[in-house]
Amino acid sequence: MKKINLFLVATASIALLSACTGATQTEQTTTEETIESVKIATATLQDVPQEVTYTATVQPDKRNNISSSMPNRIKTIYVEVGDYVKKGQLLVDLDASNIMQQKVQLDNIELEYNRAKELVAVGGASQQQLDQITTQFEAAKTAYNNLLENTKLLSPVNGVVTARNYDDGDMAQGAILTVMQINPVKIVINVSETEFTKVKVGMPINITLDVFGDEIFKGRVSLIYPTIDPMTRTFGVEVEIPNANNRIRPGMFARATIDFGAKSRVIVSDRAVIKRAGSGDRFVYVYNNDGTVTYTQVELGRHVDNYYEILSGVENGTQVVVAGQTRLSDGVKVNVVE
Repeated sequence: MKKINLFLVATASIALLSACTGATQTEQTTTEETIESVKIATATLQDVPQEVTYTATVQPDKRNNISSSMPNRIKTIYVEVGDYVKKGQLLVDLDASNIMQQKVQLDNIELEYNRAKELVAVGGASQQQLDQITTQFEAAKTAYNNLLENTKLLSPVNGVVTARNYDDGDMAQGAILTVMQINPVKIVINVSETEFTKVKVGMPINITLDVFGDEIFKGRVSLIYPTIDPMTRTFGVEVEIPNANNRIRPGMFARATIDFGAKSRVIVSDRAVIKRAGSGDRFVYVYNNDGTVTYTQVELGRHVDNYYEILSGVENGTQVVVAGQTRLSDGVKVNVVE
């Protein structure tokens, strides 16, 4: 019995010792897992350029559809797509049979008008008769000039032919040609309400086009739309771009950058910013004096070099974690390393 009792006591002692040792190891492991090593940096004030970039599609300065005011048969089209034309250049001749009839009618009325003037002068006709024939003569002259304008179609601008919708001999109903003035060209950008008051007519704008890489074209604000788009809450701003060598073509994708100066802003390293999964919210871990970190939401501004402009959430002088965030959570204690 004594041997049995001694064996039980020894067994219990070993079990107790093992339990204590295991508890100590678990506590040490938990402590080691809680304290993570991190690197920190200080948020500072810096002048941040307030540049905003907008995207747009290049448009011609003017776009003209060349057509007759009435259906008519095309006699000759003198230009092709891609041809450069000058203002006043003859582009299309239409069938002139109607205009010949109208010219004969105009000549007859003009003879009656001249005869009526002579009769009034000698007292052979009344002023009322002269007034009536004068009205007829002016109406016939207007009709003739209108037919003349719609039989010989001229270019209203200096530009390039971008579309030809008919061939010689076709009966034209609608636009026969399209002529675009491409010097200058323009883009229309949509400016938010907060930036609207900063935009002025004549303000210089830097333009880049994807097709020309980083080459910068100089434009200027030529028109500011007076009303806001209720769908987008933005104002339209027209930017004119000189195009003397015709390198810029309508339809090209453009980016317009407006420089609104610089403002003193809090900035942090972009390595400090964390994007929450499933949302657009951004956070940083703020390092506290007691050695813990706080998960803090921030509002970002511009991304300049390798820094973010902070609009809210972090003050100047705040220390934030820039490395080692992967295993952190709000309120945990950390070990700062250089």
